[in-house]
Amino acid sequence: MRVTTSFPLGTLRNTPSEAEIISHQLLLKAGYIRRINSGIYAYMPLMLRVIEKISSIIEKELNTIGCTKLLLPQLHPAELWKKSERWEGYTAGEGIMFNLKDRQGKEFGLAPTHEEVITSIASEIINSYKQLPQCFYQIQTKFRDEIRPRFGLMRSREFIMKDGYSFHSSENDLASFYEKMGIAYENIFKSCGLQTVGVEADSGAIGGASSKEFMVTADAGEDSILFTQSGSYAANIEKAVSIPSQPIPIRDNISGLIETPQQKTILEVCKNNNLDPTQIIKVVVFIAKFESKAEIPILACIRGDQHINEVKLFNLVNKLHNSNLLNLKKIEDKNIIEKNLVDFPFGFIGPDLDNKTIKASSNWNKTWTRIIDSSASSLSKFVSGANKVNFHKVFQSFSFASNDYLVEDIRNAKKGDKIKINNNEVLKEKKGIEIGHIFQLGQKYSEKLNAKFSDKDGQLRNLWMGCYGIGVTRIAQAAIEQNHDQNGICWPIQISPFEVIIIPTNLKDQIQRDLTEQIYNNLKINKIQVLLDDRDDRAGVKFKDAELIGIPFQIIIGRDAINKEVELLCRSNNTKLKIDANNLLETFIKESKIMYNKNS
Repeated sequence: MRVTTSFPLGTLRNTPSEAEIISHQLLLKAGYIRRINSGIYAYMPLMLRVIEKISSIIEKELNTIGCTKLLLPQLHPAELWKKSERWEGYTAGEGIMFNLKDRQGKEFGLAPTHEEVITSIASEIINSYKQLPQCFYQIQTKFRDEIRPRFGLMRSREFIMKDGYSFHSSENDLASFYEKMGIAYENIFKSCGLQTVGVEADSGAIGGASSKEFMVTADAGEDSILFTQSGSYAANIEKAVSIPSQPIPIRDNISGLIETPQQKTILEVCKNNNLDPTQIIKVVVFIAKFESKAEIPILACIRGDQHINEVKLFNLVNKLHNSNLLNLKKIEDKNIIEKNLVDFPFGFIGPDLDNKTIKASSNWNKTWTRIIDSSASSLSKFVSGANKVNFHKVFQSFSFASNDYLVEDIRNAKKGDKIKINNNEVLKEKKGIEIGHIFQLGQKYSEKLNAKFSDKDGQLRNLWMGCYGIGVTRIAQAAIEQNHDQNGICWPIQISPFEVIIIPTNLKDQIQRDLTEQIYNNLKINKIQVLLDDRDDRAGVKFKDAELIGIPFQIIIGRDAINKEVELLCRSNNTKLKIDANNLLETFIKESKIMYNKNS
């Protein structure tokens, strides 16, 4: 294709102010995307070619393992989501689903995901175990009402995603296909030229028993990955478990009340009283709000040197109360405290806080749900709030069991922790960008939407389901995070919009013009994806744009055209080869194969 007639470049010289990370900056500067509004972008011709290549790689791999492509509606009736009990969670408060009413007053949502719709369809078309297993997938636009859209295509309100859904007759068959899909994902990301890490993950609002994320490691990542050097363990920080460091024993001569004026933080208490954070138990108050309208107050205790993992706590509270938990919020707002609590010593709370602190007039449940992390429950002597403003106290014989505390892992694992007792492997940490996620959903959706099949004995059973997502536009941006330099993008050749760009330095020179046309036509005949920069611009402008847009190879036609010689430049390492034009095709094919093999 030619730049002047069919593929105009829209490169920018200045970095747009709204772009916070390098991949977002480069996508805008190189003309791949154009911002329409916050979190909404147009995919320009270069970007669309990248998206189509990624989509093609995905389709090829999924078709190989027997998946079938379809296209599902983006506008979903609320009734389906209410059946799955996700409507309130996705639309109320800080929910991420765009929702609307039609002219008849019926409620709809713009799809962020498609579990409800595909399960409804499966309930109509799958009747017998003989039809199983089945896996359907689609590649299309999704919508999420992000509170704070940022980082370009990483956290946008409209994005392209591959989502797939499998149906099975047994849990074992689901688990087997889940593993097969995991391998397919690894193949997809390799074929896109990406280096990824598969990690254990939390299932979040999607739900299900098991899930795994596929992450591109990058400094701009919003997620933290904890892993061992040997590769024996890797998990998202929301899911990771570990053994915390040993606490320092508290000294014998400390007992009773400790006056701690204005010392509300762990660091302040330690600094002023010669204590170590491992000797303190901090108590944090949460309120859990359920779809049933119930509001349950939570006392969560953890060792002073540790941090509460709110995802683990959310999942635990949801399981404990066997209800649909909408949100879990830390209580720090003075107005909320005054409305619901009496004589509440905020900043000086202890694990023995009385249920009488909850006001009779409050909508909250009148009994604290008490949870303590296992790192804190093992402390025989510790310091915590005295439930009296400006005081802490030493607890010497407090029984968490007799005070109705549930002991669970609710802490954030962190780098430096061991993964097992008597094991020398410690956790390391990297930032990552999630580009894929697979789930074993089990029977969560089939049970609620009545999707059943007849088994070998003629008995009706709920379908077993899996769910598999890939962020197509996320892959494109994540690839830039892994592949760029100070001059611009360095695309993996597998997903680059073109394999090579031809740059004639002076098209007014008839010899250069003739040689350019000869090379361009020869590459096209041989089905090489080629872009010809035939603009009447200075060579420097063309070189700068070529580096910015990141096409893997450049063919530079200059003064040596008179001798039928050109330069072949590799964008990723800036190596140049001076080649006779007659040998160019053969050399290019050889060099591009090396790059394909290297990136795969």
